[in-house]
Amino acid sequence: MAHLRIALAQTNPVVGDLAANSAKLLDWTRQAAAGGAHLVLFTEMFLTGYPVEDLALRSSFVDASIATLEQVAARLAGEGLGELPVVVGSMDRAGLAPRAGRPEGAPLDAVALLHRGRVVTRTAKHHLQNYGVFDEFRYFVPGDRLPVFRLHGVDVAIAVCEDLWQDGGPVAVVGKAGAGLLVVPNASPYEREKADVRLELVARRAREAGCALAYVNQVGGQDELVFDGGSIVVGADGELVARAGQFREELLLVDLDLPVADREPGRTAHDAGDGSTITVDRFVLSGEPVTIDAPVTPSIAPRLDDMAEVYAALVLGVRDYVAKNGFESVILALSGGIDSALTATIASDAIGPERVHVVMMPSRHSSEHSVTDAEELVRRQGVNSLLVPIDGIVTAFEKEIELTGTAAENIQARVRGTVLMGLSNAHGHLVLTTGNKSELATGYSTLYGDSAGGFAPIKDVPKTMVRELSRWRNAHTDGWFRMDVARPIPANSITKEPSAELRPGQCDTDSLPPYEVLDRLLDDHVEKDLGSAELVAAGHDPDLVAHVVSLVDPAEHKRRQYPPGPKITSKHFGRDRRLPITSHRHETT
Repeated sequence: MAHLRIALAQTNPVVGDLAANSAKLLDWTRQAAAGGAHLVLFTEMFLTGYPVEDLALRSSFVDASIATLEQVAARLAGEGLGELPVVVGSMDRAGLAPRAGRPEGAPLDAVALLHRGRVVTRTAKHHLQNYGVFDEFRYFVPGDRLPVFRLHGVDVAIAVCEDLWQDGGPVAVVGKAGAGLLVVPNASPYEREKADVRLELVARRAREAGCALAYVNQVGGQDELVFDGGSIVVGADGELVARAGQFREELLLVDLDLPVADREPGRTAHDAGDGSTITVDRFVLSGEPVTIDAPVTPSIAPRLDDMAEVYAALVLGVRDYVAKNGFESVILALSGGIDSALTATIASDAIGPERVHVVMMPSRHSSEHSVTDAEELVRRQGVNSLLVPIDGIVTAFEKEIELTGTAAENIQARVRGTVLMGLSNAHGHLVLTTGNKSELATGYSTLYGDSAGGFAPIKDVPKTMVRELSRWRNAHTDGWFRMDVARPIPANSITKEPSAELRPGQCDTDSLPPYEVLDRLLDDHVEKDLGSAELVAAGHDPDLVAHVVSLVDPAEHKRRQYPPGPKITSKHFGRDRRLPITSHRHETT
C-alpha cells in the first residue's frame, strides 16, 4: 500500500472576486502544507465562485479566470508551495466554433491541477445540471476527459460534482482506469435531508469504482443558495473515513492507505455508458511512495439535527448576503408576532444584535401585546429599536383618498413598508422582509407593504416550521452565533394566534385553514407538484383543495416581486419553481 495525506479545503469563495479567491487559495494551501498534506483539494469553480450565472457568458470574465489560474500556479511556486499539487475549480473555454444552441464562447465548468508553477492538466464537468435551481446548459459545454495523475505511487482521478450524481460519464470509467482515489470538487447547495443522500451517493460510487473517494464541498451563502460543506472521505468499501462540519469553513486533513498504481501512462478511450466516450489521460507527477511518520486522527464531524441544520442554513444565508453585498446593518418591522421575532433572531445570530435595527409601528388595530412582546424581544436581544406609531400617517392617507375593505387595510402595510424603505435609504440598512413560505404561497402578503425589502430570511420556511425553529432556538445556542442569548424569543410571540392585525379581531384563520392543515396541503401542491385531483386522491378535503389552489396559482405575480431569501426546501419559490404569471390554468392544477 501507498500513503497519501490529502487536505480538503472546505471554503467560502465570493462570486466574481478572483483576487480574493486567489489569495484564499494561497492561504489555505499554505495551511495544508504546514499540515503535511501531499494534495490539496478546493471546490468547484472556486476561483470564480459558484454559481456565476450569466457571468459565464462574458468573454472577459472567462479570460480573467483563465489568466488568474495561470497566475495562481506561478504564485504558488513563487511562495515555495509549488511541490504541493493543488486541484481547484475554475472556468475555462472549450475552443469550439460558434453555433446555434451552444453558449457563447463555449465556457467550461473546469477543474485544474496545479504543480510546480504551471497548470498541469484541465478537465471539465461532463454532466451539466438542468433541473431545480440549475440551468447549466445555458452556460457551459460538457467535458469528455478523466485525468488520472500518479502522486507518490497512487493513481488519482478527478471528476466534477454532478458527474457523481449521474450514471455514466467520467465516474463510470474510474474503475476501468484503475484509480486508487477519486477526488471530486463540488458546489452542492443545501436543502433539508440532502446530507444523508450525499453520503449514500458517495459511498455507492466508491464501491462501484473500487477506490477511495474524497468529496469536497463549498460552504457559504450566495444569493438564494446556501452551501453547507459537510465534505466527505470514504474508503473503497464505502465506509465513512472523515467528514467536515456543516456551515463552516474547515481544512480537513485525512491520511489514506491506497493501492500502489501499476498501469502505464497514456491515453485510452472508454465507452462511458451514457452514449459518450470518455478519454482517460494518465500521467505521472511523482512515482515514488512516501511514508507518514505521524498519522492524523480522522475527524468525523457529527451531523446536525434537522432544526439545527435549517437554522444554521438561515443564519449563514443572512450573514453572507449582508457581508458579501457590503451592508453594515439590517432593519425590519417588529410586530410582536412569531415571524418578525424569528427573523430578528436570525439576523442577530448572523451579524450581531448591535447591527440589527427594528421598528415597531403600531396602528389603531394593534393589540397591546403586539407592542409589549416586541419590546420584550428588544430587551432580551439588545437590538436597536424605534417606535413609529402609524395611525396619523394612515389617517392622512384616508383624508386624501377613499378606500374600503382590503384596500383600506393594506394602506397600513404599505405605510410600514414606506417607513422601512425610508430609513434604509437614509442610513444604508438592508431591509429584511418577514413573510414565511405559507403566506408567500397563498398570496397572504401586501405588495409594496410587508413584501417590501431586500432579503427575506424565512421565505422558504413554512409557518409550522417557523414555530419549530423558534422553539429550537429558545432551547439552544451555538458558539458561532453572534448573539449569545438564551431564550431570545418571548414565549407569547410563539404561542399566540397569528394575525396581520389590519382590522379589529383579525386572525389568519379568517381566510386560511389552520397552518398545520395548510402546510401539509402546500407541501403536496408546491413541493410535489400535485394537481387538484391528485391532492384529493392523497386525502385532502376537496373544498379545501379548491380554495387553496385558487389562492396559490394567481399569487405568482406577488412571488415574482418578492425579495430573494435562503433556499432550504426542495422547491424554493424562484428558480426552483417557474410558473407563468399569465396562464389560464387547467382545472386539475
